[in-house]
Amino acid sequence: MKKVVVVGSGFGGLSIASRLKAKGFAVTLIEKQADLGGRARTFIHNGYKYDAGPTVITAPYLIEELFSIHNEDFTNYVTLLPVKPWYRFLFDSGEYIDYGDKLISTAHEIKSKYGIKKAKAYIKLLKHSKRIFNKGFTELSDVPFESIFSMIKHLPELMKIRFDRSVYKTVDKYLNDKNLNEALSMHPLLVGGNPYSTTSIYLLIQYLEWKWGVHYSEGGTGKIVDGLENLFAKKDIEIKKDTEAKKIITKNGKVIGIDTSKGMINCDLVVCNSDPTYTYKNLLGFKPKKISNKFNLKHSMSLFVLYFATKKIYDDVKHHTIVFSRRHYELLNDIFNKKIFVNDPSLYLHRPGATDPSMIQNGHDTFYVLAPVPNNLSNIEWENKGDELANIIINNLQEKIMPDLSNSIVDSFFITPDYFENDLNTYAGSGFGIQPVFTQSAYFRYGNKAKETNGLYFVGASTHPGAGVPGVISTAKVTEKLILRDYGINW
Repeated sequence: MKKVVVVGSGFGGLSIASRLKAKGFAVTLIEKQADLGGRARTFIHNGYKYDAGPTVITAPYLIEELFSIHNEDFTNYVTLLPVKPWYRFLFDSGEYIDYGDKLISTAHEIKSKYGIKKAKAYIKLLKHSKRIFNKGFTELSDVPFESIFSMIKHLPELMKIRFDRSVYKTVDKYLNDKNLNEALSMHPLLVGGNPYSTTSIYLLIQYLEWKWGVHYSEGGTGKIVDGLENLFAKKDIEIKKDTEAKKIITKNGKVIGIDTSKGMINCDLVVCNSDPTYTYKNLLGFKPKKISNKFNLKHSMSLFVLYFATKKIYDDVKHHTIVFSRRHYELLNDIFNKKIFVNDPSLYLHRPGATDPSMIQNGHDTFYVLAPVPNNLSNIEWENKGDELANIIINNLQEKIMPDLSNSIVDSFFITPDYFENDLNTYAGSGFGIQPVFTQSAYFRYGNKAKETNGLYFVGASTHPGAGVPGVISTAKVTEKLILRDYGINW
């Protein structure tokens, strides 16, 4: 029985651990923190429970598979609740649209506020998104890209769906309306990309949401992590918490073990859910062969996330509200390119109590609000700027959708890019690994299999197909195929 060590317990690490155990590997999962989940951890602060990370669950079958491959019923571990509507898009003018759940109601919403021509244009956009989905997700999301030729052969079909255009430019081609453009091109921000530069392949997320809906895990996203931890205990997957990877040990170009803060673990192969840029620099000590040194990798922006509880129940606030800044292009340029502090951020407000009453805790509403910010290549001193941005955000929400918020808050704290860099070991505190631009997609992402070292593999946001819960779980499917092939196991 081959022994594998999985480094990191984000959704990528949890997924590959489950998959390899089901194929007969002896699996040890190590995690730096005292709890599992990575970006999907749960924070407990002054008795309140908050989701640390992703709250939008799409393509739930991918999570269900992690249980069914062990002949376990997912519903015995996790309950998913439908979100209605998926998002409220709130624009600087005060106008808003409620988006998702029922296509007819969404089309009617667009028609009533922007006219029938825009509603029809949206349906055409969605059909285009479906074509991209059929190619980019259905066909290619779990396909290994090990050579440039494996990618080139798909270029003719990719050209037909205009992968060379950005998401924003593609949406604008159909809708040609500032508000609708901003709202319907926002999905790349959920996976670390700038809508103005992210390849239109990522427009597939729009159709993906319609295909399976948008869901929330009852009790928080952390309940999915808890469910997998319970499954692992049942299936004898070894879990070592408070155990940080220090060095991947090789001999004659082959992985033989991993040195950790708790000692050496011998193994036949290692799968890293840790950030590849960090891993190569700190655990291996060399640069990857696959990504040439002459390429300057673009890493994603980071996140500032404010968590808070209120004594007032904000019944009118939807589960997900996206508040757009007056400056859209300029704001994103400041974040992604100029890497400067912004005092007028767009906001992503998460109110789980709108879907799950159990998240109204002790009679208090609980929230997090996320603001995209530059990664730590900005040199912003967050120990000085954190409180300033938190106050800006509270004032913004109070003015637009949450009256008397400042007087209603009973608990609060925030995380900054420093958390991503220091606690999650991401390069420069990036929130989503490398950016999803075309020159960093498929073969041009970090390899799911290392070319320099036998027995070393990767999963996670910087590998193919990329970030987001469906993307990260799919990286494990790609990596599993490579491992099973390399070790002569049928799949």
